Parts: sequence; structure tokens; C-alpha cells
Amino acid sequence: MRLKATWYDKVIITDVTLREYGQNVLAKYLPIFSPKKRVETVLKLIDAGFTNIEVFSCVHPQIAPAMNTQALKKIAGGLGRITGVNLITLVPNQTGYKSFLQHGLGPAGYNHTMGTFFSAVEVHNLANLGKTIKETINEYKVILKNAVKEKIRVLTYISAAFGYLNPDDNHLIKPEIDSVVDYIDRFLDLGAEIVTLSDLQGVAGEEETKRIIETILNKRKGMNIDKLGYHPHHRSGKEAIANSKVAFDLGIQRFDASLGGTGGCITGAPGNQPTAFLIHSFHKWGIKTGIDEEKVFSLTDLLQKQLYNKIELA
Repeated sequence: MRLKATWYDKVIITDVTLREYGQNVLAKYLPIFSPKKRVETVLKLIDAGFTNIEVFSCVHPQIAPAMNTQALKKIAGGLGRITGVNLITLVPNQTGYKSFLQHGLGPAGYNHTMGTFFSAVEVHNLANLGKTIKETINEYKVILKNAVKEKIRVLTYISAAFGYLNPDDNHLIKPEIDSVVDYIDRFLDLGAEIVTLSDLQGVAGEEETKRIIETILNKRKGMNIDKLGYHPHHRSGKEAIANSKVAFDLGIQRFDASLGGTGGCITGAPGNQPTAFLIHSFHKWGIKTGIDEEKVFSLTDLLQKQLYNKIELA
């Protein structure tokens, strides 16, 4: 069943390199991926045409040394307040929200968009956030109530929306689609502007991706589809891009990607779909991105030489 009534010829691509890859850089490699280098990368992404960029997350530096207070201050200050660009900072809990405010990331300061995230699979949420899904949602209710009052823009990411391969027993756990629909409704009602569905480990192929998204859309008839986004992780960038085309054909217009397909998660997520090749693919299909793909390919090559290779070979 084709649910999309109108053919859209434009998509919105969010680059997540600075947050997903940057967050997981080990402390000994931070001199290579310095705050200065991260600021330069963001500015190059903006020059290429990006208007949505994940920059960092307010997590404890013991978990992610790259997200230490001094680094965040240097990055936020180095970028300043940029008009017309959503700089996105992830906030996992109340402590992270306090850091978000203390760093001046709200509308009165650098005006970042706040990203909230949790998992649709209980065992993964416990591993990633140390809380049950219910506890996480209850905590976010308090955070979003204040954020909406402060006029902070909010996005929500639902991890493992397509399933989670438990590393303990290699068993694929699939969330109930009704539960995923309920999470979408809850966070939109709480004030989130966009809810992004993440295939955390690339467990769904094209047919399964289609089945799950189609079922969600059928259950949420009447909802503006522009409220949904898609964030695929996958060991194969080509397969992730194929899944994104499936999502686009069903009406989704928002996609996440990273330069060189880097990133992932300590809980077992492989890398992301590669930003440059995703843009190239959309352009080949006649779909506008508003992004200069040559500049993105050049930036990817630059980071490969100046950053990725140095860290991998160190």
C-alpha cells in the first residue's frame, strides 16, 4: 500500500558526525579531534548548505571524554549563535538538561535545539540510559515541560524502533508497533517538533523497513508525516541508503547521516549511512537537498586524511 498522496521533491538531511563520531572518540585521541577541529567542521557543513547539525550531547565526561565541560564551552563559544541553522545538542536526563542550560544553549544564549532520546526496547534502554523506558519517559515529561516553557525547540529520537539484537544472547527483540506509535504520540504531545525513528543496528532490510513504517503510518492516519524522521545505522552504507529510499517513498522527508558513515554506539550500533553518498543518491533520484554534494565529498576526504586515518592508525 502506498500511503503518500503527494510526491515531495525535497528532503532535509541532518549530519550527525560531530555528535555520534565525536562523542565516542577516546580521550587519547582528543588532541586530534579538538574543539577547534569540530568547530571548523560544523562551519564547513553550514557552508555546504546544512541547516540541521548534531553538535554534541550533555553526557557525563566519564562516559564520553570528548563531551567534557571545557570542550563543550569552546565548541559552543566558537560557533556562537547562528541564525537559520538548528545546532542540535542531545540531553539524556535531568543532569544533562541542567548542563544544557548552564552552558547557555537555550534561546537566550546560543539557541541550540535539544534532542531527547530513549529506546523502544527495554533491555537496550537499560544498557544505554540506565533506566527503564517508563522511568525515562517520566523524567522527560518534567524536562520537556520546562523546555517548552523556556521556548527551547525539542526533537525526540526513538532508538531500536525496528528491533534490537541483544548482544548477550544474539536474540532479536522487536518492540510492539503499538508501543512505538504511543511513544510518537506522547512526545509530540509533550512538545517535540520531530520524532525520529532509529534502526539502531541496521536489523531491518528494505521489506521490513517498509512494513514497519507503513504500519506506523496506517495507525497514525491524519498525522502530518513531516513530523517523522528516519535514522538508519548499518554496516553497509548502500543498504542504509536503500532503506532511506523506502522511507522516502512512504513520505518521510527527514534523514540523518554522517560523514564517511562514521559513528555508532557503545551498545552495539554500527556506523551511519554516509552523508555524501546519501545526498548524491537523492540528487540522482531527482530529489532536492539544498546541499552542495561536491563540498560534502571534499569535507569527507579532508576528515579522512586529517582525522579518521590518524585515529585509526594511532
